[in-house]
Amino acid sequence: MNGVSVSMQRLSRKHFQLTWSTDIQVNSAKAYVIVKKQSLKHVTNQKSNNASRNFHTSIKLMKRFLKIQSVQDVHVPTPTEMRECLHAHGWDVTNGFTCFKTKCPFCEEPEKSLFVNKTSGYHSCQCQKLCGSWNRLQDRISLQKRRELLLDAEEDEDAEKRKEELDEGIVKLTESNKFSDCTGRKKVTLKKLFQIEVLTDAALDKLNVCVCKDDKTLILPLHNHNMDISAVKHLAMAKVHRNKHLQLDTFSYPRLNPEGLFGYQLLAPDSEEVILTLNEFDAVAVHQKLQTPVLSLPRGLMTLPQEILPMLEHFKKITLWFGNDVRSWETARKFSKKLNSKRCHLLRPLDDLPAPLQALNMNMDLMKILKRAQPVAHRSILSFQNLRQEVFRELTDTDQVAGVKWQRFPQLCNILKGHRKGELTVFTGPTGSGKTTFISEYSLDLCMQGVNTLWGSFEIKNVRLAKTMIRQFSQLNMEQNIAVFDEWADKMELLPLYFLDFHGQQNMKAVIEAMTHAVYVHDIEHVIIDNLQFMVGSSDKTVSDRFAMYDAIIATFRTFATRNNCHVTLVIHPRKEKDSDELQTASIFGSAKASQEADNVLILQDRRLTSVRGKKYIQVAKNRFDGDLGVVPLYFDKDSLCMSAPAKIRNKKPPKLKKDGEETDIIGAKSISLKDIFIENEQTAE
Repeated sequence: MNGVSVSMQRLSRKHFQLTWSTDIQVNSAKAYVIVKKQSLKHVTNQKSNNASRNFHTSIKLMKRFLKIQSVQDVHVPTPTEMRECLHAHGWDVTNGFTCFKTKCPFCEEPEKSLFVNKTSGYHSCQCQKLCGSWNRLQDRISLQKRRELLLDAEEDEDAEKRKEELDEGIVKLTESNKFSDCTGRKKVTLKKLFQIEVLTDAALDKLNVCVCKDDKTLILPLHNHNMDISAVKHLAMAKVHRNKHLQLDTFSYPRLNPEGLFGYQLLAPDSEEVILTLNEFDAVAVHQKLQTPVLSLPRGLMTLPQEILPMLEHFKKITLWFGNDVRSWETARKFSKKLNSKRCHLLRPLDDLPAPLQALNMNMDLMKILKRAQPVAHRSILSFQNLRQEVFRELTDTDQVAGVKWQRFPQLCNILKGHRKGELTVFTGPTGSGKTTFISEYSLDLCMQGVNTLWGSFEIKNVRLAKTMIRQFSQLNMEQNIAVFDEWADKMELLPLYFLDFHGQQNMKAVIEAMTHAVYVHDIEHVIIDNLQFMVGSSDKTVSDRFAMYDAIIATFRTFATRNNCHVTLVIHPRKEKDSDELQTASIFGSAKASQEADNVLILQDRRLTSVRGKKYIQVAKNRFDGDLGVVPLYFDKDSLCMSAPAKIRNKKPPKLKKDGEETDIIGAKSISLKDIFIENEQTAE
């Protein structure tokens, strides 16, 4: 028997024992498992039930939340080659800002257009029925020539599920009330809750911001090319920070990757200019005051989906009006590259240039603010005038400039201050000391705070890595709590977490291509490479010297981090040292270039085998941001696989040491030994 298709639903109902000699391929489009060279034995005992259930769970885990970036998905031709290929099929191609535009040859309606992204090769039609990668487009062209059915004639399981969720959202939207129809008391309460007292009922109604009947939530539609509702968003209050910034809890129908733009239904067909905001309330504020075309991004600061780029293709001028904080400014510059910086204008992060709703609350003139938007300058030519306000921001907003703070490793924040874009972190530690386990929780902590993360695990398979991460995410032994797996897997699905489909020795060029693709498509902010040794074996043959290979690879990652404003964490094995000796910066394998190019050097020290009271701890051996060095004690929990401190230790302020009449933190004080730190933490834990 050469091959057999086994339905996952049938597999869960009946009892089969599967044995195979080759790999399993998962077809995510139809939820089938293809097992090659297999034998099926029908058994009825309890062991077969467990084996079938474990097999089904593993496949479900892989399919549901491992957003794997396959090598085939990133091998796309250059824009010139794309245009020539489309011309070769007799299509009249128009060169746009981000996409090639042509009449869709697959649609029955001749006026519909097909858009092909010039960077990623992603194509989509205005009819919203055809979309996919460049390779998928080539398959469609080939099938059309053979006069066969299109690949997308049958809706797959995911498309049906998205349609059901969208229908549910539309029903909730139709059952909700307009803002103007609410009672006066409820209207006042809602506006005060969401801090939108300055927004009028007419403006909210015009943009279809509705109120749910049963609870204090708002519901609003997102529209596509055809002005049809393509997604529905729920907005609820989460909390208000000390700086009075509002944090909303959002939920969308469909639940994953909502497509469409808020306010698109009000745009005139001949509009050439538009303003992009981060949230819906900012868009309402701009429309209410200026009556100008304005759109709100569906996922805010998190990402700019490539699926909505064709909807912005006809605009000749796009003004990105985000907040005046550091992260909004960095995101605006990143999105401007994706939208084609030639047509983008930005509002610099100045105190007198706040976000639209904030400016309206302060009775500021929105038109004057909008006129101060400047075109994106040439990226290679700068003057101090261009840098002046950013230098001022670095000096005043030190907390924002320091980056995203770790929640599980507060002592690491005391030293590194935060996780910043555009930096290169080198992480090393002895073999078997738990480098991957630590770096998994280290990156998961940031991912839970909205940092788009790409994992490149060459040492262990993605399924095993995801198994570790879901235990750290839930802080439960998932094998003993399998009943709550679906609950936590649903939550993990929503994290901006992606995986590279690589394992073992890899070519450096292929890895960089995949990383570049992920940065463009998913707006990745943090890339983890575990580990560097798997790059060396398949590097270019022209580099003969071993240390030169390491230097070339590290320089490539350094350039990637700087050019894409993306943080790269690089795991490198250390040289072979005596067990009694602590690792140092010079212990990193290769030449000194790794420690020289890195902005941060973290060393996992394992003293358990050399001392009776030996512990694991992270040593910050280099910190280019402000120079602080120190150590972070680690605590390993076998059930959750977490290495962060328990909550009662995490929330406790570090002890103080009197020195020369002043109090100094123990972390970083040179006169305090590591032994004293661990004794203090053990006493706290007891």
